[in-house]
Amino acid sequence: MIDGFLPAMAAMFGIGLLGVGHCVGMCGGIASALSFADQKGATHLIVAYNVGRIFSYGCAGAIISSLGYVGSHYLELAPILRGIAGVLLISMGLYLAGWWQGLTWLERAGLVLWKRLQPLAQRLLPVRSLGSAMTLGLMWGWLPCGLVYTALAYAATAASPLMGMAQMVAFGLGTLPAMVLGGVAMGGLAGVLQSRNFRRLFALLLIAYGIWTLVPVFLFHEHY
Repeated sequence: MIDGFLPAMAAMFGIGLLGVGHCVGMCGGIASALSFADQKGATHLIVAYNVGRIFSYGCAGAIISSLGYVGSHYLELAPILRGIAGVLLISMGLYLAGWWQGLTWLERAGLVLWKRLQPLAQRLLPVRSLGSAMTLGLMWGWLPCGLVYTALAYAATAASPLMGMAQMVAFGLGTLPAMVLGGVAMGGLAGVLQSRNFRRLFALLLIAYGIWTLVPVFLFHEHY
């Protein structure tokens, strides 16, 4: 398994933080679409929405890491899980840089679930209360997103379900600048975050981290 609580948490937070360009492109306009930006004192609605979204990430992390824990401890799948995580990190980097679009199939697979949730989410619009904002966030956390799926693949290698949940919460916290600022101050910021140079820089970092994740699989597999 991937050892070290703080390194794993920092890595997940960094994936969320450095993926802001992708977050703005995928979800950054949600605040405006939900009429958050047009309401006085709408900050509390944005906070509630993001609390719900991050809670969903944590739940998904707990589920996927529970499966990973069983696979690693009872089926000896730890090297395979880490290998999948590394490959997805590299694939996501190539995808974000526009060098390879093969990861789109993963997002399309997630549409099966989202098609069931989307009608329910639309009934909450426009958001006028904390409860509606949080509920929408809970649903939006399951939006098909390659970046989230990549983070989940990493969380699957966590040492325990609690650790996997914590890692996905850290990932969600890393996305907050894009989501909050995207809703409150879309415009020039979004242009920078979605610029080709920024996306390619993040893509290279993600690819490098994916390679680092794969190295122990090939060099130190006997330690699993």
